[in-house]
This record gives sequence, structure tokens and C-alpha cells, in this order.
Amino acid sequence: MTPEFSSLPCSILLLAGGRGQRMGGQDKGLLEWQGQPLIAHLQRLVRPLTDDLIISCNRNLERYAPYADQLVSDDSPDFPGPLAGIRAGLLAARHEHLLILPCDVPQIDARLLTDLRQIAQRNLRVPVMVRHGEFWEPLLCIIPTGLKDQVERAWQAGERSPRKVLLQLGGVGLECPADDPRLANLNTPELLHPRAGVSE
Repeated sequence: MTPEFSSLPCSILLLAGGRGQRMGGQDKGLLEWQGQPLIAHLQRLVRPLTDDLIISCNRNLERYAPYADQLVSDDSPDFPGPLAGIRAGLLAARHEHLLILPCDVPQIDARLLTDLRQIAQRNLRVPVMVRHGEFWEPLLCIIPTGLKDQVERAWQAGERSPRKVLLQLGGVGLECPADDPRLANLNTPELLHPRAGVSE
């Protein structure tokens, strides 16, 4: 773990367990961008930052395994959404904080992760989410793992929105510019391959 992360040790969860509906049902984390799978870009960024790298995936586990220390899967077979992956990550995490990133934001940089961690250090007991303009990004966040029971209660009560759950838990924001290019979601074939307009 690098020195800048040693003051707030984090497990890191990469979310790659979705249905990939906007990608025609393909496993989004394994689609290529700039010559590598999306998951590889995120893994390269965060690997130096933790000794507990977790990937949430529901298929192709053998292909994801080399990128992670742990793999977790949803406890339901019907792709119930990102909050299911977050629940699994909170249960598996070995550290007191869990840094979460979706697999389709390969332009995230180390500066943003450092800023997120610094906000979390000042707010140790509540979630910290990226916020840009009027929009919260609940899948770009740090959650104290001690909140896993509260997250589970919200899930059992029928809540499926990560944003609502994290705000109910007192979530605070890391403010980013409304048009911050680091936050671009490459979640359609056109965004992933803008020249070709199709995914491979």
C-alpha cells in the first residue's frame, strides 16, 4: 500500500457485476478500451493503493480472478443492481473503509481518489460520494464497513438505490466540476468506441 493511503487503509471494490444492457448484454468490464479491458484500466490505477482488491462479478469469474485478491458475486441470480454488489463487498472487505468504483470509468485518476480519501478521513463514520453539479455519483464512494448492517437493513426493506441508502446514512460529497471528464461513464458502444460506433 502506498504511503498516501496508509493513513486510511481501504479495501477497494470494482463493480463489474451488471447485466450490461446498454452494451447488448455483454460483460462490460471485459470490453476493450484503448487496447485493454475496462477492468484492467481500473485495476492498474488502484492496485498500488490496497492489499485487498475485490471485484464484484457475476460471470466470467476465471477472467476476472487475475485482477483481484477476492471475487464476490450477488446472492441473487437476476442481476439485482449495484447495491447487491456493494453489500457483498462490504461483507468481504478486510479494512474499515471500502472504496468503490464502477468498471466503466477508466478515466478516473489518482488525484480524485486522493481527494475522496481526504474527505473520508474528515468524515470517518459516514459515506463519501463524488458529486458533480446537481448529480451524486453513489458508485464512486467510500463507505465505512461498519455501516454494512444498516445497508443490509435498507436492502431487506426493499431499497435498491445506492444514492438513497448512502444519503440516508449521512453521505457527504466530494465536489467535482459538472463537466469533469474523469467522470465519463463509457457505458454504451458509442462512448466506448466513438469512431466505430460499435463495440467489439
